[in-house]
Amino acid sequence: MLSEAVEDYLKAIYTIKDGTNPVSTSAIAQRLGVAPASVTQMLKKLADMKPRLVEYRRHHGVQLTANGEKIALEVIRHHRLVELFLQEALGMSWDQVDQEAERLEHVVSETLADRMAEVLGHPEFDPHGDPIPSKSGDMPVGEALLNLVHLNPGQEAIVRRVCDDDPEVLRYVASLGIIPKASLRVIEKAPFDGPIHVEVAVADVNATHALGQRVASQVFVSLVGNAESPAPT
Repeated sequence: MLSEAVEDYLKAIYTIKDGTNPVSTSAIAQRLGVAPASVTQMLKKLADMKPRLVEYRRHHGVQLTANGEKIALEVIRHHRLVELFLQEALGMSWDQVDQEAERLEHVVSETLADRMAEVLGHPEFDPHGDPIPSKSGDMPVGEALLNLVHLNPGQEAIVRRVCDDDPEVLRYVASLGIIPKASLRVIEKAPFDGPIHVEVAVADVNATHALGQRVASQVFVSLVGNAESPAPT
């Protein structure tokens, strides 16, 4: 049995990683809200475990081993299944489920996880649009997504994912109908990092909203039709 802290570190490393690049201790510290010295101490512990869970070199970052990645994906699977179950079965709002899932992800058994997945119809995505790993540890590979801030006026898109880091942002965008599978169109973009005006289709009614950069940067979409992907700015 691994401690909750160990599982949190493995999950954080997996979540932060970008391709095959090592993850820095500062990125982990920021993600978990702990001191860099505490991160260094934990990474040394993970590297010394049998079997080894990470490959760590001081000042060179850290990478998960196959064993470490397997555990990270299991914790992520439990977390995202719990989120969806709390929303679908218990009617909790999507801004509430993340904190509850943080507590429950460490105690959910494989039997319970399998049962939740069965009841939910073996879903591939959680309420925020994040992919749910399979029982075998495979992460669904979806289409490449664009950040809403990179779209140009006139482009239409489908919302696929909204970051779940800030409950206030989740509550706000949900009130505007900006949730996974919602359709929207960029009407106007103000210069100098000004607001982005979008038209959102909600219950066959189109409403226009001005989104600040902080909010828009939390929304990820896929383009509709043959629109050319905008270059990141």
